[in-house]
Amino acid sequence: MATMMAGQALAKILEKWDVDHVYGITADSINNMVDGLYQERAHIKYIQVRHEEVGALSAAADSKLTGTIGVAFGSAGPGSVHMLNGLYEAKMDHTPVLALVGQSATGVMNTNFFQEMNQDPIFADVAEFHKQVVNAQQIPKVVDEAIRSAYATKSVSVVILPDDLSGQEIDYIEAKTASLNKQAVSAPIASLEISKVADKIKQAKRPILWLGQGAKNAKDAAVTVSEKFGLPVLTTAPASNVFPSDHANYMGARGRLGTKPAFEVSQASDLIVFVGTNYPFARFMPDDKTIIQVNNNLADLGKQYDADITVLGDAHEFLAGLAKTDYQAQQTDFLKAAQKDRVLWMEWLEKLADDDKDGLRAEGVIQAIKENATSDAVFGLDVGNNTEWSLRQLPFDKDQQFVMSPWYGTMGFGLPAGLAGKLSFPDRQVWSISGDGGYAMVMPDLLTEVKYQLPVINVVLENKSFGYIGHEKIQANQALYGIDLVGANWGKVATDMGAHGFTVTNLAELKDAMKQINDLQKAGDKLPVVLDAKIQNIDPIDTSFIPVDPAVFDADMINNYRQTYALSANEQPAFSEILKNI
Repeated sequence: MATMMAGQALAKILEKWDVDHVYGITADSINNMVDGLYQERAHIKYIQVRHEEVGALSAAADSKLTGTIGVAFGSAGPGSVHMLNGLYEAKMDHTPVLALVGQSATGVMNTNFFQEMNQDPIFADVAEFHKQVVNAQQIPKVVDEAIRSAYATKSVSVVILPDDLSGQEIDYIEAKTASLNKQAVSAPIASLEISKVADKIKQAKRPILWLGQGAKNAKDAAVTVSEKFGLPVLTTAPASNVFPSDHANYMGARGRLGTKPAFEVSQASDLIVFVGTNYPFARFMPDDKTIIQVNNNLADLGKQYDADITVLGDAHEFLAGLAKTDYQAQQTDFLKAAQKDRVLWMEWLEKLADDDKDGLRAEGVIQAIKENATSDAVFGLDVGNNTEWSLRQLPFDKDQQFVMSPWYGTMGFGLPAGLAGKLSFPDRQVWSISGDGGYAMVMPDLLTEVKYQLPVINVVLENKSFGYIGHEKIQANQALYGIDLVGANWGKVATDMGAHGFTVTNLAELKDAMKQINDLQKAGDKLPVVLDAKIQNIDPIDTSFIPVDPAVFDADMINNYRQTYALSANEQPAFSEILKNI
């Protein structure tokens, strides 16, 4: 037992759970807790952000990247309310995050004091666990309980801390209960279930494997299954790095953030093996397919689609079991056509990347990132067209990681994600990729990267438009009203903020900037970088629906689609045409 301030005891609980940094802005209603962090500063680093939203978004990104709970804090009133956007990001993506929320001192509560609010109802929707402590001795116990709840439920926990309580002395006794942050061990999958799935795949003529984030630790097994059973592979967009992006069988993701081969191959399939995903857009697919679903959450089985075979179990365990099947499929025409479709798609993207006669294209910028990214790079992706371009071209062939805002879809996620990535992986190359709309929302926290010497490479794709929203307006035949943006020289702004800034308008300037950035990083420079890429405002190809098959769609629809995206039939034939010529 030791006597210490309750705020320091709180910090010791965080340390016990392997938390090494927290995000926030201190204020009078949270100062005593922050002082506790100061007492434990040898173990826990306080990262002073410029906006609490950025702190909460960074905490969510931390948790997604590392599996360790992210922690952020805010003061009573506006500070804590600012955190809500980041906390909803964590909630929607089932990510453990702890929010420590300041409150007025107990002596002035219920007196209409400055910034006093009834905060529990504010957080009741976003947080699975939300409690306000009522005495100082409770603080370490309640925080420990909150962290356990966040891990157990994969969600947000909120602890509300009246400031005077954090500053009181308590007798602190470290709990003996182990700090376990993993889910309960699942029951083994019966070999009969695996055999039943294997038999179904063998009987199918056009089977595919579709992986979600649940398969993130099963890359080798997934590759073996794909090659053994001759399966083209799709992933969900957030799981784009669970299968090697350079593998001949990898088609990419389906949907607006996806690829042509992923759409066409999944349309043509007759059997889909969904593993580790509760893919919500399956409801829009043709209903002529046999569906096999493997998921470790009972509630997710059958939630999005009526599956012919359901397997309750861990994705890695299932794929590892399936990989042991004594079988080797012959390469089918379906697989060959899928591989050809993929090659043609990648060649088309490279052609776009090489074209800057009318100005720099986004594909050229992402191609340059791909060529200069290390084998263990970490990418923080913002929301918008930049996500489409990134997921189609970024390399996920080795140990690269990335994080995005897939379900909540909040703009401004890229820079906080890059910040979090560099704090969690200080020895790895870290990139953030944003549009100018998302970047402008959170750009002041470039100062946070400067302050803590975090050499993140922040790429801004500036087209002076909310491009993703613009596409929606085009699809709805609406006026392109309210989406234009005022530009800025983000490179010069970055230089004025103490970072390294580069502005590029063509491939030659881009190549030179990348060389300078590489030289800075190789020399161990600790300042962040902003690469302001002035790109053409081109609506990227919409791959959520690709009407190019003459056997299915009429000529006018096909011609309109091809003309809209300059998609030549010679360079990008329909999958049915490819299959016919195998």
